[in-house]
Amino acid sequence: MVFSDRSTGPSLSELTEGRVLERIFPRLPLASAALLGPGDDCAMLRAPDGRYVVTTDMMVHGPDFREAWSTPFDLGWKAAATNLSDVAAMGARPTGLVIALAVPDHYSVSVLENFADGVRAACAELAPGCGVVGGDLSTSRTFTIAVTAFGDLEGRSAVLRSGARVGDIVAVSGTLGAAARGLSLLFAEGVNETGEPDAERAGQLRERHPDTVGIQLAPRPPIGDGAIAAHAGVTAMMDLSDGLALDASRLARASGVTLSLESAKLGPADEAVLHGGEDHGLLACFPADADLPTRFRRIGVVSAPSDSDVTLDGAPLDARGWDPYANWDGNAG
Repeated sequence: MVFSDRSTGPSLSELTEGRVLERIFPRLPLASAALLGPGDDCAMLRAPDGRYVVTTDMMVHGPDFREAWSTPFDLGWKAAATNLSDVAAMGARPTGLVIALAVPDHYSVSVLENFADGVRAACAELAPGCGVVGGDLSTSRTFTIAVTAFGDLEGRSAVLRSGARVGDIVAVSGTLGAAARGLSLLFAEGVNETGEPDAERAGQLRERHPDTVGIQLAPRPPIGDGAIAAHAGVTAMMDLSDGLALDASRLARASGVTLSLESAKLGPADEAVLHGGEDHGLLACFPADADLPTRFRRIGVVSAPSDSDVTLDGAPLDARGWDPYANWDGNAG
């Protein structure tokens, strides 16, 4: 679906905010933990543990996505998935989302309807029972998405980045490098003769490369593995959003250790695997004698602190990864 396509419904400028919400709310997923959902000034969620985790993230056209490459459904899915993964990284179960959108008013209302469908589908597949409990709408020249996610610890301690201990196993769940390879393909082949993002070419790429381009546009992080890891005694964990090397360095610094990675365990330890971002898998540390949960695979060991936060086969590994300030060229495309 094209963002500016008006044939599928009125533009946002032709509707009131109330009329837009009337079309969106029925499409959004309900939260099983909600005591009071959208409609009042605040929602109300159950917190049977007495505690909850909360995170927030933004996606802005230009540095975070290109409208020519992503459908509104993709963006709804990705906005949900990227926040659900942060909740999972704390060992919690996602319970609710609050979503705020600033959208150009010439867009068709079907853009928001399809966005809502993407959110609903992502929650249903990745975090059943999690739903949207509120949000906000505004207008802007730039499509901007802000999501806040809540999670229930269910009586467990929150899993922090600072708990890794010398001798622990370093493991990951989810893909490494797939999203970065997909993005490279989009920049190389998903553009027209003038270098502008092209929707038709991106669609063809996605059909040919669903495991890379598809993952970049609509990631499928292992949300359920966060709670599974917590039950298995994980000592430290975080979401892999900015690349293995950069995120591993953050966990190492928080824990005061060195993460010693092994290329033989990583497969092709190339640029995409080491420094590419947006896979949204889980990086975790487990006690040396732990049985790793089924979908986690060992990639190294926690070592005593050294001059390097992260090493690869004993050599220092540069802590490079995705940084919106460093990586964005300023051209929204």
